[in-house]
Amino acid sequence: MLRPSSLPDRRRRGTYTSTRTASAETPYIITLRPESHELLDLDWDRSIMEWTTSHLVELPRGISRHNVRFVAFDDRTYAVKELPSRAARRDHEVLQHLESLAGPAVRPVGLVIRSDRDPDCEEAAVVISRYLDYSFSYRELISGAGFGDRRNQLLDAFAWLLVELHLLGCVWRDCSLSNVLYRYDAGAIETTLVDAETAAIHPRLSDGQRLEDIEIMVENVAGEMGDIAASQGRSLDEADLEMGEDIAERYRALWAELQVDERVPKDQHYKIADGIQRLNDLGMEVAEVKVLPLPDGDQVQFKLKVADRNFHSNRLRELTGVEARENQARQILSDLRYFEAKHRPSAEQGQPGPAPALMAARWRVEAFEPMLRKLANKIPPGADPVQAYCDLLHHRYLLSVNASQDIDTETALADWLAAGRPGYPIAVSP
Repeated sequence: MLRPSSLPDRRRRGTYTSTRTASAETPYIITLRPESHELLDLDWDRSIMEWTTSHLVELPRGISRHNVRFVAFDDRTYAVKELPSRAARRDHEVLQHLESLAGPAVRPVGLVIRSDRDPDCEEAAVVISRYLDYSFSYRELISGAGFGDRRNQLLDAFAWLLVELHLLGCVWRDCSLSNVLYRYDAGAIETTLVDAETAAIHPRLSDGQRLEDIEIMVENVAGEMGDIAASQGRSLDEADLEMGEDIAERYRALWAELQVDERVPKDQHYKIADGIQRLNDLGMEVAEVKVLPLPDGDQVQFKLKVADRNFHSNRLRELTGVEARENQARQILSDLRYFEAKHRPSAEQGQPGPAPALMAARWRVEAFEPMLRKLANKIPPGADPVQAYCDLLHHRYLLSVNASQDIDTETALADWLAAGRPGYPIAVSP
């Protein structure tokens, strides 16, 4: 049976659900996206820990309180997680809602409810989600006695994740490093929520709800860092117990930056555009601008309502159709502008420049896609070619600065490969 999803979806076109109902022969109900119909052939009668299917694959994963396994079909890989029915329904529902809002969460694919099991047992239900390509757990960021030089990247990434979820009205209630997957995003790290079984969506969060989430995060992160220290044979005194507090500090600073509520003279409306640009530079989409004349007649008050943190990725998709993470998109858009500048007719030629859409199409066909194909043959299997492209762009920039002249991408590629495919330099923690 196919039926439209009950949730609106701003990011995807046409989300539908395929449902197989329980019967004596199949004592379970499975709700599934039709494009993932191959999952119907798996043995949902049995616990996923009893599966022996050839579709099972081993992939990096973080710590989970539930059984989690991975299955692969052609170009699609899925994570399947067993848990009690009530928690599974909540997990699936919140992930669906976050997807409809373009939120930072894994994409839900299906839900299995086993009607012949105790609903409170661990094998009562299964949540299915798309595996997040090129992702890794926070433990893979560990370096030496802690997170080393990547610590600042992790602090920023996790603080941004909390800010984004709270802006969307999502209270998490189980904020921890383990419930998140991480991916490199140009010179930063992207964070994606994985477990939403304790989360809830509200029209708007109160300060109390937000602060409770932060308190839970601080406590959970301290516990995780204590566990890491113990696993490395170090004492609790040597653990990075301040990491949660450092994340909270960055969260508070980001939250304050996004609460734009200012008064400006009525003849200085350009300051409203400045406020919007400041948020766009942070990667935030502005959903609404409210301008209220004040009683004195000389000033107006303006408030900006932010949406999601996908400003540059949305612009890149609109211009070129290329999908990239937020900081990758920021870097790739700079490459598009560089291409436009190189191919724009000079003022002496007296010719009008080509339309932006045409230049974007030329950039994709002449520059981006050919280089992406080359990179796919030069990077390790399973590596992210878009991230490699961003690393190459940064290397080209450094070469150009050192040479005090433009270095073409082919020359930069040869030097990048010879140098061992360096990525973005990591800012050293103070």
